[in-house]
Amino acid sequence: MGALATGLFASIAINPNVADGLFFGNPGLLRNQFISVIATMAYAFIMTLIILKAIDLTTGLRVTEEEEEKGLDISLHNEAGYNF
Repeated sequence: MGALATGLFASIAINPNVADGLFFGNPGLLRNQFISVIATMAYAFIMTLIILKAIDLTTGLRVTEEEEEKGLDISLHNEAGYNF
């Protein structure tokens, strides 16, 4: 929301090095901010998929069913996390 708000509220009266935002007569800045937000979200999504795939190929994302049934505290650390 903050990145899009820049496209709304930016003003050369506050910072002369930037363009005015939508509320000051420049809808182009909001468009640029929107494109930047979408590009950033797409980049983060794609990089997350790449990282998850790399983890899946090396160590794996899931434990075996046996380890899951036994409990990860026991199977990974050999101790009980909660004694109920």
